Amino acid sequence: MKRDEANKMLESAYLGIEIGSTRIKAVLIDREFEIIASGSYSWENKLQDGYWTYALEEVWQGIQQAYQEIKTAVLEKYGVVLMKIGGLGISGMMHGYLTFDHDDQLLVPFRTWRNNLQSEASKSLTALFNYPIPERWSIAHHYQALLNGEAHVHQITFLTTIAGYIHWQLTGEKVVGIGEASGMFPIDIDTKAYNLKMLDQYNTLLNDKGIAYTIESILPKTLMAGENAGVLTKAGAALIDPSGDLVAGIALAPPEGDAGTGMVATNCISKRKSVLSAGTSVFGMVVLERDLASVHKEIDQVTTPAGDLVAMVHANNCSSDLNAWVGLFKEVMDLSGHVMDASELFEILFKASLKGESDCGGLLTYGYLSGEHITGFEVGMPLFLRHPDSRFNVPNFMRAQLFSALGAIKIGFDILLEKEQIVIDEVLGHGGIFKTEGVAQRYLAAAIDTSVSVMETAGEGGPWGMAILSAFLDRKEKSETLEVFLAQHVFKNSAKQSIAPDKSEVEGFAVYMKQYKAGLVVEKEAVTQLYASNR
Repeated sequence: MKRDEANKMLESAYLGIEIGSTRIKAVLIDREFEIIASGSYSWENKLQDGYWTYALEEVWQGIQQAYQEIKTAVLEKYGVVLMKIGGLGISGMMHGYLTFDHDDQLLVPFRTWRNNLQSEASKSLTALFNYPIPERWSIAHHYQALLNGEAHVHQITFLTTIAGYIHWQLTGEKVVGIGEASGMFPIDIDTKAYNLKMLDQYNTLLNDKGIAYTIESILPKTLMAGENAGVLTKAGAALIDPSGDLVAGIALAPPEGDAGTGMVATNCISKRKSVLSAGTSVFGMVVLERDLASVHKEIDQVTTPAGDLVAMVHANNCSSDLNAWVGLFKEVMDLSGHVMDASELFEILFKASLKGESDCGGLLTYGYLSGEHITGFEVGMPLFLRHPDSRFNVPNFMRAQLFSALGAIKIGFDILLEKEQIVIDEVLGHGGIFKTEGVAQRYLAAAIDTSVSVMETAGEGGPWGMAILSAFLDRKEKSETLEVFLAQHVFKNSAKQSIAPDKSEVEGFAVYMKQYKAGLVVEKEAVTQLYASNR
C-alpha cells in the first residue's frame, strides 16, 4: 500500500481503548471493521487501606504503552506515522468510585467494582428505591462513604467511573454512555436519563446528612450511542501519545462500560439475546422484553448502549485464581527446564479438562480472590477441597477450576431462567476464557443448559466493541439505530461457532453445583477464621 493510500485508510480508522481488570487494551480497526493493529498493557489491582484500587498514574502509562504498540505496528506495516484517525472511544470496567473536588483533585484513591464493603448502603438503597442497587454501583459507594462519615463526601463536585474519568481528561466533557451510567445510578428506560423519582429520594438522604449538593449535580451527563461526546483536545492527545504525533480534534464516542462494549462486540443488543463476558470477573447480560417481576439482589438492571433494559448477572470472581494455578504450573515447567509460553500452557491445560469427569471427580474449588455478593461474601479466600477418594488428576482439577469460574454466575442465571422465566434465544461468549476453542464455551452451555456461540472476536471483544461504537458515531445515517448498524454492516457476514449442551455434562455440572453450594459454609469458615486473623 502506498503512503498516501495508507494515510487515507488510517484517517478513516477507529480506535477503541478499554481499561480492563488485568489488561489495558487498544484496537485500531478499518472501515470494514477489521483489526489493523492492537496493543496492551498488563496490570493488577492492589488492596490499599482495605480497598481494591489502581493508581491513576498507571492508567495513563498503560494507555500510552498500548497506543505505542499500535503506532509501532502501523509504522512497520505501512511505513507511516499514525497521526489522525476517524474516531475513538474509551471503555472501562463498570461501576466503582472516582470523586473529585472543585479543583479537580482526586479525593480518595479509586475504589473499584471489586470492593464488597458497601453492604449496608446496598441493602438500604435497594429497599428505598425498590430497585436492585448492588454494592459495586457508584451510588452504593457514595452512600456507604456517607454512612461511614467520610469527610471527603462533603467536598465532591464530580463522581464518575474509570471510563468517564479518562474521557473527561481527553475531552473536558463530563459525560458517560447510558450503559455506563446505568451502573452508576438507576436509569428511567422511557426518558433515557437518571430516574427522577430516585434522584429526589436520594437527595432527601443527602439533605438529612447535611450535604449541600444534589446527586444529579455531581453525576456525569448520560448520552446515547451515536451522540457526540466531544473531541480530543491537544492536552488529551498528549495523554495518549506524548510524542505529539496524535492530532487534536478527533471525535469521541460516549464512554461505555465493558458490559456494553461486550454486547456490541457480540451483536447482542436485541431482545432475547444474551452475552457472557468472562475474565477477572464474569457477567452475563440478557436484553429483556419486560421488566423483571421481582427485585433480586443477585440481578442488576442496566441498559444497552442504545438504552434498552438489560438484566445483568455479575460475579466478582472468574479467572484470577485459575490464572494463578496456571502460573504455578508454568513455574514448575520453567524450573524443569521446559520453558513454555503461557498462552500455550493455557491451551494445553484447558484441553486436558475435556478428559475430566463430568462432575470433576469429587474436586471442589472456590476462586474467591475477592468477595462475592451472589453467594454473600464481603471478602474471599481462594480454596481447594477434595474428597479422600476423589480422582485427583489434571483433567479433573482443570475442569473443577473452570466449573468454579462459572459457579456464582450460574446461580444468577438460574434465577432468570427458572424464577423469572426469561426466554433467551441465543447466548454468545466473549473474553479471554473463551480463547481456547470449544472448552469454556462447552462448560457454559452445560451450566445454563443453553446453546452457546463464540465469534472470532471472542478474546478481544471489549476494545473492538468500543471501536465499533466510534464507527457508529461517525458513519450512522440519521435514522439508523445501533441494532440496524450492527446487523447490516458490522456483522453482515460474520461467522460463529455454536455448541449445544450435552446432557451428561449438564447433569455433571448440576452435581458439581450441589457440592459448590454445600461447601460455601467451608469457604465462609475459612474467611472467618483465617482471612480476619491475617489482617
